[in-house]
Amino acid sequence: MNNTLIQILKTDIKQNLRSKTFWIYSALFAGFVATMFATGITESQVVGFVGLSRLMITFMQVSMVILPIYVLISTVRSVVGDRENGVLEYILSLPISFSNYYWAKFAGRFFVIYIPVFLAFLGAALWGLVKNLDVPWNLFVIYSELLAVMVFFFLGLSMFISSVSKTQELALSSSFIIWLFLVAFMDILLIGLLLKMRINPELVIGASLLNPLQVFRTGSLILFDPKLTVMGPVSYYILDTVSRKVFLLYALLYPFLTGLFFAWLGNRYFKSHDVV
Repeated sequence: MNNTLIQILKTDIKQNLRSKTFWIYSALFAGFVATMFATGITESQVVGFVGLSRLMITFMQVSMVILPIYVLISTVRSVVGDRENGVLEYILSLPISFSNYYWAKFAGRFFVIYIPVFLAFLGAALWGLVKNLDVPWNLFVIYSELLAVMVFFFLGLSMFISSVSKTQELALSSSFIIWLFLVAFMDILLIGLLLKMRINPELVIGASLLNPLQVFRTGSLILFDPKLTVMGPVSYYILDTVSRKVFLLYALLYPFLTGLFFAWLGNRYFKSHDVV
């Protein structure tokens, strides 16, 4: 990693740390963990999961709702915003390459988005130790990885949108439409529509598992419920097709590689077009 990339990365992180939005976002997750402890969620039991396991499951479900839309809204303005404000023209007048600027922005955004979530998650585990609760460190590691790849996917998608969009309004509206599409096609619209059209159910399930949000949700559920009983008949197709370990590997690799692909596309567009 060269010096210019590191310098841009540090500057971007410092800028985000001065933002009120960052601290509100961080306090949201910290407050959520504190609230779950205060309401006694670690004392409840679901499908044999109790204590911190129960808290981790709830944390993952809430993160699936909050993180995607936050990543999209806070990141899609990164490149196009700098372009509209004239910041990009000034930065690129310095001896800095397009790629250094782009990947430094990417890494900086990943740091300020993922670290607060991870620290809140880690804080829950450490507080559990203080309270003499059993900490399922194997679940903690896998859930942390799932959170990281989900952030990585939406960050790559956001950087791509920010690179190709002409205005901040277009970037925001595009990201919101994509988020609605991914959420709507997780279960309700896609499965309902395709089954009504009498399309092969295996094709329906396969198509739904191309949705990174659905992959994340299923990956977190398969740790919580190894037989995926909460998903009904769909579980038979998934678990008969691949093993639990293989699906977890897919849940980690697919969003990561897809996010990396979108980020690479965004960088390629950024370098080959008139960005100023």
